Amino acid sequence: MADPLDRLPPLRDVIKDWGIDADKRLGQHFLLDLNLTAKIARAAGDLTDVSVIEIGPGPGGLTRGLLGCGARQVIAIERDARCVAALQSLALAADGRLTIIAADALSVDAATLAEGRRAIVANLPYNVATPLLLGWLRQASAFESLTLMFQREVAMRLVATPRTKDYGRLSVMTQWRMEASLLFDIPATAFTPPPKVTSSVVRLTPRALGPDEPDFALMERVVAAAFGQRRKMLRAGLRGYATDPNALLESVGIDPTARAEELDIDAFRRLARA
Repeated sequence: MADPLDRLPPLRDVIKDWGIDADKRLGQHFLLDLNLTAKIARAAGDLTDVSVIEIGPGPGGLTRGLLGCGARQVIAIERDARCVAALQSLALAADGRLTIIAADALSVDAATLAEGRRAIVANLPYNVATPLLLGWLRQASAFESLTLMFQREVAMRLVATPRTKDYGRLSVMTQWRMEASLLFDIPATAFTPPPKVTSSVVRLTPRALGPDEPDFALMERVVAAAFGQRRKMLRAGLRGYATDPNALLESVGIDPTARAEELDIDAFRRLARA
């Protein structure tokens, strides 16, 4: 018997039939090439026993890829009512494996959406990608992995190493909680409408944390303060955190004249604990 997913209309027809013109306010750029959406789904690994959370499915290109790769279930969070309506036929074809939540992803606690193993796979809207990621990093252990598409500039920051121009606050916070791998690029021409930038797919896998890890909020504040005056020495950025920044930095083996971009993840961990 033919798979009902294979009988679905082309995505361009879905967009036309439901009048889904990309909304700039929502950061919408639709990926309609099912070969590419299947490639992203495969990059997430074996999903047969995983509940996959997708953000901003649009007309359902990546959603089809995830279902086609055998995901146990897909929970798609979509705030555009037009797309929610258009996805109903996909939900029927998925025979109970697709749940659509009409909501703003920034207001949804993804860690509570499914029992057992869960992962996030998404072509993230550019305008909310960073705040969404920071929220998930706080709950990193709740997910098997995050396979996410960002504009390449952001993706490079996630995997950047110390002493490089892309290394900054997002690099430290991400790599503290996750193993980060840059997988592949997707050109602007693959999207409808095409964005002005290249996109990149990144896979993030939670790190095992020890009992002496600093509090997330404290680590975030310390890292933000350190990079707040990127070109200045660390002791200048940390004046609001210690009466004697020099002594604080020296107590954890960090040169007070160093700059934030020179510190590795472990140095930031020591500083936050101190």
